[in-house]
Amino acid sequence: MDKNYDPKKIEDKWRDRWLESGVYHSDAGRGGEPYCIMIPPPNVTGILHIGHALNNTIQDIMARWRRMQGRNVVWIPGTDHAGIATQNVVERALKKEGLSRQDLGRDEFIKRVWKWREEYGSTIINQLKMLGASCDWERERFTMDAGLSDAVAEVFVRLYDKKLIYRGNYIINWCPRCHTALSDEESEHADEQGKLYHLKYAIADATEEDEQQYVVVATTRPETLLGDVAVAVNPSDERYKHLQGKTIILPILNRELVVIQDDFVDKEFGTGVVKVTPAHDPNDFEMGLRHNLTQLNVMNGDGTMNDEAGPYAGMDRFECRKKILLQLKADGLIEKIEDHAHAVGHCYRCDTVVEPRLSLQWFVKMKPLAEPALEVVKNGDIKFVPARWTKVYTGWMENIRDWCISRQIWWGHRIPIFYCDSCGNEWAAKGQPESCPKCGKIEIRQDEDVLDTWFSSWLWPFSTLGWPESSKDLDYYYPTHDLVTASEIIFFWVARMIMAGIEFKGDIPFKQVYIHGTVRDDKGLKMSKSLGNSIDPLTIIDEFSADALRFSLMMITATGQDVFLSNDKFEIGRNFGTKMWNAARFMKMHLDKNAETEASKSSDGLSALEAGMMSSDDKHIIAKLQDAIRDCTDNLEKCRFNDAALVMYEFMRHQFCDWYVEYAKTLLNGDDTKKSRHVLNVMEYVFSRALKLLHPIMPFVTEELWHTMGYASRSENGKDFIMSDAWPECLSDDEVQALGIDADSVDYVSDKHDLIREGRTLRADYGVLPSLKVKFMIKPDSEDVAGKLAVDKESVKTLLRAENIEINCAMASEDAMPSGVGKLGMIYMPLEGVIDVEAEMKKLSGQIEKTTSMLARCTGKLSNEAFVSQAPKDVVDLQRLRKKEFLEEIEKLNGLISTLEKV
Repeated sequence: MDKNYDPKKIEDKWRDRWLESGVYHSDAGRGGEPYCIMIPPPNVTGILHIGHALNNTIQDIMARWRRMQGRNVVWIPGTDHAGIATQNVVERALKKEGLSRQDLGRDEFIKRVWKWREEYGSTIINQLKMLGASCDWERERFTMDAGLSDAVAEVFVRLYDKKLIYRGNYIINWCPRCHTALSDEESEHADEQGKLYHLKYAIADATEEDEQQYVVVATTRPETLLGDVAVAVNPSDERYKHLQGKTIILPILNRELVVIQDDFVDKEFGTGVVKVTPAHDPNDFEMGLRHNLTQLNVMNGDGTMNDEAGPYAGMDRFECRKKILLQLKADGLIEKIEDHAHAVGHCYRCDTVVEPRLSLQWFVKMKPLAEPALEVVKNGDIKFVPARWTKVYTGWMENIRDWCISRQIWWGHRIPIFYCDSCGNEWAAKGQPESCPKCGKIEIRQDEDVLDTWFSSWLWPFSTLGWPESSKDLDYYYPTHDLVTASEIIFFWVARMIMAGIEFKGDIPFKQVYIHGTVRDDKGLKMSKSLGNSIDPLTIIDEFSADALRFSLMMITATGQDVFLSNDKFEIGRNFGTKMWNAARFMKMHLDKNAETEASKSSDGLSALEAGMMSSDDKHIIAKLQDAIRDCTDNLEKCRFNDAALVMYEFMRHQFCDWYVEYAKTLLNGDDTKKSRHVLNVMEYVFSRALKLLHPIMPFVTEELWHTMGYASRSENGKDFIMSDAWPECLSDDEVQALGIDADSVDYVSDKHDLIREGRTLRADYGVLPSLKVKFMIKPDSEDVAGKLAVDKESVKTLLRAENIEINCAMASEDAMPSGVGKLGMIYMPLEGVIDVEAEMKKLSGQIEKTTSMLARCTGKLSNEAFVSQAPKDVVDLQRLRKKEFLEEIEKLNGLISTLEKV
């Protein structure tokens, strides 16, 4: 083995070998119990970000673990054509050439997009391979593949024929930058500090003698007043009974507006009078329908004002707002302007402020599809983890609105609706019909719009398996098993996949949905390029390794909770990999010296263990291995990935490397060859199984060590790769008994470790250098313990870096000697000749002075009523915790000085 752990070399080697071997591929023909998982298809324009790294690491853990359990695993990868995003990318490239898509025409533009996809569309797929994603890459799909496009057309036609797809004029979210409609979920709302403008609308025919000559309306979008057709009041609002039958004069344009009464109007908001603009507000649109109002659109698709805007025609909407406000101010029609926090919709692709706009669009009726999809979650057929997301899902489904599926762009699945210009017939069809099925004429044309990108990805769980065609794989792998995704696409994708699966396959698409948290920086801010706080996973892989990235992510990712990251967190995984490497290298060095160990000949390692040779430490490490196997498996079953990582970290780093390997050094450096060989057998038995437990989280280093240590050549299944070997299982009760493993032996070693920690604490408290050998004295609680410690004396001496250890149950108490209490008895550390007592007391006194000063500052803050009442609770709690720690530290330091004074 190389002296130093070089993850880059290792990861490059095994990534290539896995891909070349086809080990990730499977099909229905292999039989067995299926396990299928679908990758949430990243945008074809995308590059790997830290959210992808988290999401796909979790999926990879599931896939590798299930393979090792013997399941027939297929993890299907792919990318989404991302209609709006991809079209934007290509249009920007054209702009640099001085061209627009209109210059090319639709067919040539689509060719250009396909060319872009061929050149750049595999970027994120290759980056996922860098991460170690064990997808079945032979099955990679794209939402615009021929097969998936056929599924889209099939679904559209079926829904259209069932009258679940319709076309109508409705208020939709419109992006003036992308020039297309957006669904409600694609309009991301963000709280912003805006203004609430109180404007005066004159009452027609009012005279100077009238008590009220105008009404005041409040609006956040003054530019839309140009589309006002009415003002509304609540019918129960006594303040405005006198307005019945009157008309109101629209400022600037002087158009007469009717007064309507509607229960929607909130009497408590603003003045209780609202302007009604049916073509530019969803609530106004509904009021307009109820009162048969004109729908007056005053804005173009690019966010400029149209001819209906009168003198403001051609202006950008926000420039128009400024001009209107200047005019209203000049006319004395602004009563007041207030600061007003409100949620503003933004395009999820380009972040442009979305405009509510009346538009003719295609919609899917969602209520009939949502009802069965709601029931399968309520009855537990589909489970959300964490369970709290069930309520979020059901709340949305119970209040679901129709889905706007048409987009005014060119890249995507063109809506398969055809029109006959001869007879006016409209129909849905797959393919390209040559003539009208009603009149037979050939003057037909296809709808210009394309479908929302999500209309293809809601079919992902079965379209990727070949639907609408039947296949063995579709019957075998569907329904899939686990879906791993983020909370923000529960409505975009998860809910719609459940609806589609039930509607078109007659069954749920998956059984469990694991919702992971959002990745944030260590200050709690969501990571994003715009904030400049994002972490590039490829940079992390290059600096720390893919294994370090994966393990560190899992260590700090509590189930369903947000993940707080900083670059230093990845040192956890890198250091852990190095620790394992060094332990393996130590073992390898001794294995090469003892080439005839029984474990090197054994296929399972268990038969090489002799009950008569088993020490308490041997029994302890094997018992702890059983705990790790049981706990790791249980945590993976429950999607507690951080707990699984913590179990393996604790077992491998502490129980195996820090304790057992250190214990074994005494035997391996001794003269008893038989004991040396047996301790190596134990180490190999434990280490080989630990590697398998760790493999799903850290695939590269575990594969390298699996081969380097020779375990692949004696694999239980005769397989070349660790992922093809069996997942470890706990020993049976009979096997545990045959090895002599019992609770007393295990507890004794745990207590021995506790005693050693006490001794190490004494060294640290009194500043004894690690290189300095000191004497320890142990007073065991019983003769039985004394006998066990006597057997382990050499290993205990090594672990304490002691020159000598005296074990004596009859030892008299030594008040002048630093001591600690362990579960097995007392441990003493004589200081004579070890430290300069006066210098140590002076150092401790300095520490007390410094800590007392910090305590005073902390106490001062907590004595300040303003601080305690006004500071955030977590800040106050932190100060209280620090005060407690300072008091404990001072008490400890005084105790150390007291002991030194007696020496």
